[in-house]
Amino acid sequence: MSVAAPSNPTEITLRGVVLGILITLIFTAAQVYLGLKVGLTFATSIPAAVISMALLSAFKDASIQENNIVQTIASAAGTLASVIFVLPGLLMIGWWAHVPFWPTFGACAVGGVLGVMYTMPLRRALVTQSDLPYPEGVAAAEVLKVGMASRAGAAEGKAGLWAMIWGSAASALFAAGSAVKVMAGEVAIYFRTGGGATGIGASSSLALIGAGHLMGITVGIAMLAGLVIAWGILVPLMTAAQPAVAGMAASDLALKVWSSDVRMMGAGVIGAAALVTLAGLAKPVIGGLKSALEASRRAKQQGAVIDRAEQDLPIFIVGLVTMLSMVPAGWLLASFLQGGVLASLSTPLVVVGVAYILIAGMFAAAVCGYMAGLIGASNSPVSGIAILTILGAAVSVGAVGRGLMGPDASTALVAYSLFVTTVVMAVSVVGNDNLQDLKTGQLVDATPWKQQVALIVGVIAGSCVIPPVLELLNHANGFTGAPNLDAISSQPLPAPQATLISTLAKGVIGGNLPWNLVLWGALIGLGLVVVDFALKKTSNGKYSLPPLGVGLAIYLPSSATSPVVVGAVAGYLFDRMVERKAGGETAKRLGVLVMSGFIVGESLFNVALAGLIVLSGKGEPLAITNSLSEAQGMLVALAVGAMLVGGLYRWSAKNGREATA
Repeated sequence: MSVAAPSNPTEITLRGVVLGILITLIFTAAQVYLGLKVGLTFATSIPAAVISMALLSAFKDASIQENNIVQTIASAAGTLASVIFVLPGLLMIGWWAHVPFWPTFGACAVGGVLGVMYTMPLRRALVTQSDLPYPEGVAAAEVLKVGMASRAGAAEGKAGLWAMIWGSAASALFAAGSAVKVMAGEVAIYFRTGGGATGIGASSSLALIGAGHLMGITVGIAMLAGLVIAWGILVPLMTAAQPAVAGMAASDLALKVWSSDVRMMGAGVIGAAALVTLAGLAKPVIGGLKSALEASRRAKQQGAVIDRAEQDLPIFIVGLVTMLSMVPAGWLLASFLQGGVLASLSTPLVVVGVAYILIAGMFAAAVCGYMAGLIGASNSPVSGIAILTILGAAVSVGAVGRGLMGPDASTALVAYSLFVTTVVMAVSVVGNDNLQDLKTGQLVDATPWKQQVALIVGVIAGSCVIPPVLELLNHANGFTGAPNLDAISSQPLPAPQATLISTLAKGVIGGNLPWNLVLWGALIGLGLVVVDFALKKTSNGKYSLPPLGVGLAIYLPSSATSPVVVGAVAGYLFDRMVERKAGGETAKRLGVLVMSGFIVGESLFNVALAGLIVLSGKGEPLAITNSLSEAQGMLVALAVGAMLVGGLYRWSAKNGREATA
């Protein structure tokens, strides 16, 4: 479906920028909570595009390019919030008691701007001249085209907004059931296996069901494989090898061995898979840079007017902004070290930190951008990049501070490594998003440089909201493994990714990282790479088993990954059911929006609950006394969850038919 565009369409407008910023603020708050709860985030481009079209349809002059700018700004929320995979580590090691606004804002903003600059020269090679599929970028463009093309498209746009609203309301209501204590927060079973123990848990979370639907069946099957490896093989074997502990419950034994041993193997799987990915990307990344420089040189020599749809920010501006960004980056790092035990080494540590951000950030952004084109921004190897980044940062920083002795110096070096990694993380995740957005822009005839400016606006907006939301959750709940001196609730958020990153940093600098477990995991990861390659080869690319998905399921708690698997399978079955029926494609898109609503509604409810915890001073302000047993609470959660998911899938199928009738 093509959409005709004027030669100079309206793109950046005040109303579009304001709407994009508002969506960014809401989605960023939701993403921060989701990432801290389960270690996953989701792409926000498609729901943002639907909200934009529904609201801007009131204006007759609204264009597809203007709606594209709104989703570009809002897409920053889905990516920049991933910095919370690292930042809570500073609270866990006791370096921060509270989340300071300016250092957190600065790390996110500087890294985000660099992410845009680093990936901009890759646009021609990896977007316009590439056959990479960009699944999420293409899907977002399709949503924009359908929504703007006809009266039927307008009807679908309104149905899409209602899909988001109903999904959000349902998941908020479901989360409220857990907060009120009429439903169990987790459905779990643990049992003995001979001399060992194992089990499985599943969080009562519609947000995770939604995340599974959005990730798709391929990632869902990979996570299922990870669950089988972790809880069907490794946990039973490794618990059986543990010395018997009299009276220890099966759940306690299984979770103890998983948290101390198995998840470190999961880190090895993720790290190995990310390294293999890196090795395969050297050629396209170098080719992309050459192409960008050649295009710039040719335009200067020929004096030709570059077509609007090919106009990037000038390469001179990109280089200048990159170099100028090193000034606030250096200031941030120097301020972080000021007055501490590392003050005497401030200059060499700042030099190493800035160089690391400059070089490692460039590679990380390029790799994530390429992977966004290959498998989508949501499935890009952000976890693997974070692991490799913290290992590199810890080794570099540790080498400079080798002469300093004592626990205070060691903690300070770990903290500095985490802060440097936060900036690099922001670079990589925004780079991940930039190329995906530019693909959407290419398909709707947008102007690249305007999208790049819009994404910077989104980065600044997201950087403003991350620190206060993170501090609110820190005060209300705290994080597992942190001192949590001011936390009100006795139920800290797991922040699983930050736990891993801080553990790796402490292990490298302290010299006590369990390398044997990490290396065993790396061997499993390499085996999975071989399996994935063989699957792709024998099926001509039809089937795959992404090793990063498997590694994530080994590393993340089963309570987080089990619902994702259920959501992926449910989404696959729903898509198969409706695809041959009238309005099938519309029904699929509405299903995606319902699932996006699941994530937004539950996450925002829990952010609001954190605010209520802080205001009331009570850890469970909504809890009521009831006579339900734990088993009964689990059954209620299963029944209500199945009813809501099934009901909204039926609603999507029905409205898909009606929107195209």
